Amino acid sequence: MRLVLFILAFSISGMLQAQEIRIGYVDMKRLLDNAPQVMAGREALDIEFRPLNDQLMADEEALLRLEQELAAASGLSIEQVNARQREIRNLSRSIERRREDLADDLNFRRNRQIKELGSEIEIAVQTVARREAYDLVLSSPVAYASAAIDITDKVLAFLETDYGLRSQRSGQ
Repeated sequence: MRLVLFILAFSISGMLQAQEIRIGYVDMKRLLDNAPQVMAGREALDIEFRPLNDQLMADEEALLRLEQELAAASGLSIEQVNARQREIRNLSRSIERRREDLADDLNFRRNRQIKELGSEIEIAVQTVARREAYDLVLSSPVAYASAAIDITDKVLAFLETDYGLRSQRSGQ
């Protein structure tokens, strides 16, 4: 009985070795950094949030001017000094609050975009894997992946082609 099991196990392992298994690897960080869909989304967010950031920077410059004027001012009464310090403190708090709000809004929108693009990237990985007859595709993070199994460039090429075709159809 043991001999039969040993022969059966040996036969199965031989069959598995005879059947080549293709394994691929995708560097998701590289996809999320370089996919044209992600880059276009980043650019759209930059355009949307730039006016808010510019206003924030202008207010920071105004705050700096107020602080410099107060430091250079002489002959002000205590009430005037206190009023300017209060104005500086209020503006500083306002800037800090708006900076935090802007960062939170921007992070929320980026994360939402990445989540929305996640399914598109997943479809691209699956399409390339099927087209190239991969049996298994792993995504980062992994402990180690040889460049020989890295299909990130193929997936990026697919995403670039797909983005180009969609842009042409939408008339951009």
